[in-house]
Amino acid sequence: MKKLVLSTLLFILGSCFLQAQETLDNPWQFRLRGVVVSPDESANIEAIGGDVDISTTLIPELDISYFFTKNWALELILGTTKHDVKAEGTDVGDLDLGHAWLLPPTLTLQYHVTELGNFKPYIGAGLNYTIFYGVDEGPKADDIDYDNSLSFAAQIGIDYMITDKWFVNLDVKKLFLQTDATVNATTALGATVNADVDINPWLIGFGVGIKL
Repeated sequence: MKKLVLSTLLFILGSCFLQAQETLDNPWQFRLRGVVVSPDESANIEAIGGDVDISTTLIPELDISYFFTKNWALELILGTTKHDVKAEGTDVGDLDLGHAWLLPPTLTLQYHVTELGNFKPYIGAGLNYTIFYGVDEGPKADDIDYDNSLSFAAQIGIDYMITDKWFVNLDVKKLFLQTDATVNATTALGATVNADVDINPWLIGFGVGIKL
Protein backbone atom coordinates (compact mmCIF):
# COMPACT_ATOMS: atom_id res chain seq x y z
CA MET A 1 0.00 0.00 0.00
CA LYS A 2 2.80 2.43 0.88
CA LYS A 3 4.52 1.65 -2.45
CA LEU A 4 1.26 2.44 -4.27
CA VAL A 5 0.88 5.77 -2.48
CA LEU A 6 4.52 6.68 -3.17
CA SER A 7 4.12 5.80 -6.85
CA THR A 8 0.96 7.93 -7.03
CA LEU A 9 2.76 10.89 -5.44
CA LEU A 10 5.64 10.56 -7.89
CA PHE A 11 3.18 10.40 -10.81
CA ILE A 12 1.40 13.57 -9.64
CA LEU A 13 4.74 15.29 -9.12
CA GLY A 14 5.83 14.38 -12.63
CA SER A 15 2.54 15.70 -14.00
CA CYS A 16 3.13 19.00 -12.18
CA PHE A 17 6.50 19.35 -13.93
CA LEU A 18 4.99 18.58 -17.33
CA GLN A 19 2.01 20.89 -16.88
CA ALA A 20 3.95 23.88 -15.52
CA GLN A 21 3.55 26.65 -18.13
CA GLU A 22 4.78 29.63 -16.17
CA THR A 23 7.93 30.58 -14.32
CA LEU A 24 7.03 31.74 -10.81
CA ASP A 25 8.88 34.79 -9.52
CA ASN A 26 9.05 33.38 -5.98
CA PRO A 27 8.58 29.59 -5.96
CA TRP A 28 10.09 29.10 -2.49
CA GLN A 29 8.25 29.50 0.81
CA PHE A 30 9.62 29.18 4.33
CA ARG A 31 7.50 28.90 7.46
CA LEU A 32 8.36 28.87 11.15
CA ARG A 33 5.62 27.47 13.36
CA GLY A 34 4.94 26.67 16.97
CA VAL A 35 3.37 23.21 16.94
CA VAL A 36 1.40 21.25 19.52
CA VAL A 37 2.15 17.53 19.09
CA SER A 38 -0.73 15.55 20.59
CA PRO A 39 -0.45 11.74 20.28
CA ASP A 40 -3.65 9.73 19.71
CA GLU A 41 -1.98 6.71 21.24
CA SER A 42 -2.89 3.07 21.86
CA ALA A 43 -0.88 -0.11 22.31
CA ASN A 44 -1.04 -3.89 22.29
CA ILE A 45 1.35 -4.92 25.07
CA GLU A 46 2.27 -8.58 25.21
CA ALA A 47 2.42 -10.62 28.43
CA ILE A 48 1.43 -7.86 30.90
CA GLY A 49 -1.43 -6.15 29.01
CA GLY A 50 -2.41 -2.55 29.59
CA ASP A 51 -2.14 0.51 27.38
CA VAL A 52 0.30 3.35 26.71
CA ASP A 53 0.23 7.04 27.63
CA ILE A 54 2.43 9.45 25.61
CA SER A 55 2.77 13.09 26.61
CA THR A 56 1.71 16.10 24.53
CA THR A 57 4.49 18.56 23.66
CA LEU A 58 5.01 22.02 22.15
CA ILE A 59 7.85 22.37 19.63
CA PRO A 60 9.22 24.74 16.96
CA GLU A 61 8.90 23.54 13.38
CA LEU A 62 10.52 24.70 10.14
CA ASP A 63 9.09 23.88 6.74
CA ILE A 64 10.32 24.55 3.22
CA SER A 65 7.97 24.59 0.23
CA TYR A 66 8.67 24.67 -3.48
CA PHE A 67 5.90 25.57 -5.96
CA PHE A 68 6.03 23.86 -9.35
CA THR A 69 2.94 25.81 -10.45
CA LYS A 70 0.85 28.42 -8.64
CA ASN A 71 -1.30 25.59 -7.22
CA TRP A 72 1.01 22.59 -6.69
CA ALA A 73 3.85 22.47 -4.19
CA LEU A 74 6.06 20.10 -2.25
CA GLU A 75 6.61 20.81 1.45
CA LEU A 76 9.40 19.38 3.62
CA ILE A 77 8.57 19.61 7.34
CA LEU A 78 11.39 19.55 9.90
CA GLY A 79 11.24 19.37 13.68
CA THR A 80 12.00 17.12 16.63
CA THR A 81 10.00 16.33 19.75
CA LYS A 82 10.50 14.66 23.14
CA HIS A 83 7.74 12.56 24.72
CA ASP A 84 7.35 10.95 28.14
CA VAL A 85 6.07 7.38 27.94
CA LYS A 86 4.08 5.34 30.47
CA ALA A 87 2.47 1.91 30.41
CA GLU A 88 -0.85 2.08 32.28
CA GLY A 89 -3.17 -0.59 33.65
CA THR A 90 -0.76 -3.48 33.19
CA ASP A 91 -0.81 -6.65 35.29
CA VAL A 92 2.07 -5.16 37.33
CA GLY A 93 0.60 -1.67 37.62
CA ASP A 94 1.61 1.56 35.92
CA LEU A 95 5.18 1.71 34.59
CA ASP A 96 7.27 4.81 33.97
CA LEU A 97 9.13 4.09 30.73
CA GLY A 98 11.14 7.28 30.61
CA HIS A 99 11.16 9.33 27.42
CA ALA A 100 12.16 9.23 23.78
CA TRP A 101 13.03 11.81 21.15
CA LEU A 102 11.37 11.59 17.74
CA LEU A 103 12.76 13.08 14.52
CA PRO A 104 9.91 12.89 11.99
CA PRO A 105 10.85 14.52 8.64
CA THR A 106 7.70 14.66 6.52
CA LEU A 107 7.25 15.34 2.80
CA THR A 108 3.80 16.31 1.50
CA LEU A 109 2.43 17.14 -1.91
CA GLN A 110 0.01 20.06 -1.61
CA TYR A 111 -2.73 21.68 -3.65
CA HIS A 112 -3.18 25.40 -2.94
CA VAL A 113 -6.36 27.36 -3.72
CA THR A 114 -5.34 30.75 -5.11
CA GLU A 115 -8.67 32.36 -6.07
CA LEU A 116 -9.66 33.71 -2.63
CA GLY A 117 -7.61 36.86 -2.39
CA ASN A 118 -5.34 36.99 0.65
CA PHE A 119 -6.66 33.64 1.91
CA LYS A 120 -4.66 30.71 0.52
CA PRO A 121 -6.07 27.38 1.83
CA TYR A 122 -4.38 24.10 0.95
CA ILE A 123 -4.56 20.36 1.44
CA GLY A 124 -1.71 17.87 1.35
CA ALA A 125 -0.75 14.23 1.68
CA GLY A 126 2.56 12.44 1.80
CA LEU A 127 4.99 10.30 3.72
CA ASN A 128 6.74 10.55 7.07
CA TYR A 129 9.81 8.70 8.32
CA THR A 130 10.19 8.84 12.10
CA ILE A 131 13.56 8.19 13.76
CA PHE A 132 13.62 7.42 17.48
CA TYR A 133 16.71 8.56 19.40
CA GLY A 134 17.86 9.74 22.83
CA VAL A 135 15.82 7.05 24.56
CA ASP A 136 15.75 7.11 28.38
CA GLU A 137 14.34 3.79 29.56
CA GLY A 138 13.08 5.04 32.95
CA PRO A 139 13.33 3.27 36.33
CA LYS A 140 11.50 0.04 35.40
CA ALA A 141 13.38 -1.04 32.29
CA ASP A 142 16.96 -1.98 31.53
CA ASP A 143 16.64 -0.99 27.89
CA ILE A 144 13.95 0.07 25.39
CA ASP A 145 14.21 -0.15 21.62
CA TYR A 146 11.77 1.61 19.26
CA ASP A 147 11.76 0.67 15.58
CA ASN A 148 12.01 3.58 13.13
CA SER A 149 8.85 3.83 11.08
CA LEU A 150 7.57 4.90 7.64
CA SER A 151 4.02 6.23 7.73
CA PHE A 152 1.40 8.27 5.89
CA ALA A 153 0.72 11.94 6.55
CA ALA A 154 -2.34 14.12 5.84
CA GLN A 155 -2.47 17.90 6.06
CA ILE A 156 -4.81 20.87 5.81
CA GLY A 157 -4.01 24.51 6.36
CA ILE A 158 -4.33 28.12 5.32
CA ASP A 159 -1.95 31.00 4.61
CA TYR A 160 -3.12 34.59 5.00
CA MET A 161 -1.05 37.12 3.07
CA ILE A 162 -0.07 40.24 5.03
CA THR A 163 2.11 41.63 2.22
CA ASP A 164 3.21 40.24 -1.14
CA LYS A 165 5.89 38.23 0.67
CA TRP A 166 4.92 37.83 4.33
CA PHE A 167 2.04 35.74 5.63
CA VAL A 168 0.70 33.98 8.71
CA ASN A 169 -0.14 30.29 8.69
CA LEU A 170 -2.43 27.83 10.45
CA ASP A 171 -1.70 24.16 9.77
CA VAL A 172 -3.05 20.80 10.99
CA LYS A 173 -1.36 17.50 10.22
CA LYS A 174 -2.09 13.90 11.13
CA LEU A 175 0.65 11.26 11.10
CA PHE A 176 -0.45 7.64 10.98
CA LEU A 177 2.58 6.51 12.95
CA GLN A 178 3.15 3.05 14.42
CA THR A 179 6.23 1.52 16.02
CA ASP A 180 7.26 -1.82 17.51
CA ALA A 181 8.78 -1.39 20.96
CA THR A 182 10.90 -3.92 22.85
CA VAL A 183 11.20 -3.35 26.61
CA ASN A 184 13.95 -5.26 28.39
CA ALA A 185 12.71 -5.31 31.99
CA THR A 186 14.42 -8.43 33.28
CA THR A 187 15.67 -6.67 36.44
CA ALA A 188 12.27 -5.32 37.52
CA LEU A 189 9.87 -7.81 35.89
CA GLY A 190 12.05 -10.76 34.95
CA ALA A 191 10.92 -10.51 31.33
CA THR A 192 11.31 -8.81 27.98
CA VAL A 193 8.05 -7.28 26.78
CA ASN A 194 7.10 -6.51 23.17
CA ALA A 195 4.46 -3.96 22.21
CA ASP A 196 2.81 -2.66 19.03
CA VAL A 197 2.36 1.05 19.65
CA ASP A 198 0.15 3.37 17.60
CA ILE A 199 1.25 6.97 18.21
CA ASN A 200 -0.82 8.67 15.45
CA PRO A 201 -0.11 12.26 16.54
CA TRP A 202 -2.03 15.39 15.62
CA LEU A 203 0.25 18.35 14.86
CA ILE A 204 -1.49 21.71 15.21
CA GLY A 205 0.69 24.66 14.27
CA PHE A 206 0.58 28.44 13.94
CA GLY A 207 3.36 30.57 12.56
CA VAL A 208 4.71 33.04 10.04
CA GLY A 209 6.15 32.60 6.58
CA ILE A 210 7.89 34.34 3.72
CA LYS A 211 7.87 33.85 -0.06
CA LEU A 212 11.24 34.06 -1.81
